[in-house]
Amino acid sequence: MTISNTTGDNTKAKVGLIAGAEAQYQFTNIFGVTAGALYSMEGAKDKDFDVKYNLDYINVPILANVYPIQGVGLALKAGVQFGFNVRHKVSASSGSSSASFDMDNIKTLNMSIPVGISYEYHDFILDGRYNIGLSDLEKNGDAKSSVFTITLGYKFAL
Repeated sequence: MTISNTTGDNTKAKVGLIAGAEAQYQFTNIFGVTAGALYSMEGAKDKDFDVKYNLDYINVPILANVYPIQGVGLALKAGVQFGFNVRHKVSASSGSSSASFDMDNIKTLNMSIPVGISYEYHDFILDGRYNIGLSDLEKNGDAKSSVFTITLGYKFAL
């Protein structure tokens, strides 16, 4: 699940889905690195009107994982994420009519800093992250993304 918004705009949070895969290399008992590819439905809603800004990305997070307590399954995460825009639509509705169109001014690359925490129990992983947007979303604007993600995954050895 994603809960996303944009900074500096007259918007409120929008809920979306996230799905993908990550791979981890464990260097030591307390340090590992993950990289992945995640399809993420992001954007925002207008505070005053029934308008949704739908921004979907293929996100590539590269994270350092630190396990502060041995044998507990708790990991602290931080890193960098590259987001490649694959959908940029505005949808509006009023009564029984609705309209949708592409946003032409959206940048194709969105960089962010993900920070988070995860907990592993019997190969199931619950992960929560906050992605701090670094890049302007629009070519001529200053709004940045602000995304909170919650994922549930299953871990298996390759």
